[in-house]
Amino acid sequence: MSAIIAIVGRPNVGKSTLFNRLVGKKLALVDDQPGVTRDRREGDANLGHLRFTVIDTAGLEEADKDSLAGRMRAQTETAIDQADVILFMIDARLGLTPMDQPFAELVRRSGKPVILLANKAEGNKGKDGVMEAFALGLGDPVPFSAEHGEGTSDLLEALAPYVDDEPEEDEEEAWADVPADAPSDEDIDPNRPLRVTIIGRPNAGKSTLVNRMIGEERLLTGPEAGITRDTISVEWEWRGRPVKLFDTAGMRKRARIDEKLEKLAVADSLRAIRFAEVVVVLLDATIPFEKQDLTLADLSEREGRAVVIGLNKWDLVADKQGLLAELKEKAHHLLAQIRGVEIVPLSGIAGEGIDRLMQAVFRSYEVWNRRVSTAKINRWLEGVLSAHPPPAVAGRRIKIRYMTQAKARPPTFALFGNQLDHLPVSYTRYLVNNLREAFELPGTPIRLHTRGGANPYDKSKG
Repeated sequence: MSAIIAIVGRPNVGKSTLFNRLVGKKLALVDDQPGVTRDRREGDANLGHLRFTVIDTAGLEEADKDSLAGRMRAQTETAIDQADVILFMIDARLGLTPMDQPFAELVRRSGKPVILLANKAEGNKGKDGVMEAFALGLGDPVPFSAEHGEGTSDLLEALAPYVDDEPEEDEEEAWADVPADAPSDEDIDPNRPLRVTIIGRPNAGKSTLVNRMIGEERLLTGPEAGITRDTISVEWEWRGRPVKLFDTAGMRKRARIDEKLEKLAVADSLRAIRFAEVVVVLLDATIPFEKQDLTLADLSEREGRAVVIGLNKWDLVADKQGLLAELKEKAHHLLAQIRGVEIVPLSGIAGEGIDRLMQAVFRSYEVWNRRVSTAKINRWLEGVLSAHPPPAVAGRRIKIRYMTQAKARPPTFALFGNQLDHLPVSYTRYLVNNLREAFELPGTPIRLHTRGGANPYDKSKG
């Protein structure tokens, strides 16, 4: 098992910049303003020949334990408890501040090995701050620049006694390394974690739901809207099936987003959708199907992801049966592009409906991967063309000759014939809806591409 290294320190000393450098990707959000990081974030790190797990944490602050800052501090203290080694970071340019000393005492009391890192020490700008760091009593400070990579060899030397330099076999790639095009169904590995991204408006209860699913307070939660900023991944197992959950920042209407930091958070959420296999669109059951909810569901469909809708805060609904029937009817009309999408009532705070949600997730994943034989498709095609032939264009009838499934994930079909570029959108919708019903493809995106020319599979014309 690889060593766990926690990066701690007061806000805005460069912890997330160092995290990104160690994992080799820009996974953590970075901005000049303090307090960007709120949840703790883990990643597989490389430094020279060393391989370890690194944890990025929120900036340490003195605050009431029930406040947001206090809950952020609790997350950092959890990371300290989990860590084998602590990287305590200060800002060498500013030198020691009144906040550094009590937090240095906190990491000292942990009994863990501590490496003192004097960040932002590029050139001679932080020379005085490096000297001041000796006063913390945490050993010799390592001058470093997380932004420019200066001092890397010194950090490697300081970490080497605590870190196993043998890389783990079969190490799983981070989600950001997965190519934008999902693998074909021939590449599906049942032992690989299913990537499930949870999205929704701010304060829909995404982090609370993930915490309840995994059975621990892994993610920062509270009554304040917009607590989550970074997309946080969590490894989990449901009924023996490995799952990788991605909790995302709440996404508001684009017109309401004016802060740079919120734009970065939303971009991170969009990236999580792009690399998901199943997207759970989490709605607040007390105010469901607002315009933004529909936009997020449509966004997931356009990215070609399998979709499940979760109705959170179901414990606050009075007429449960009546509301569920009403919402299913609304979804049928408002989300025609994923008609038949599963709608699951649940309560993240009470832990109700999680099993139903995961059953729906795996069912939607199965549909997303479904393949239909060419023979079945063309028998079906004969029937729908007889029942409703395509219209004529400029006096010439559009001729549909053949159809086959090009790929799955999502189900994608190729339609061959003449003048198909003139096929009306209404007739394409007719074909897609019939495909969905005939081959049991509810709630998943369906792609239909047209190809001109003769039937390439007709050997009599070869």
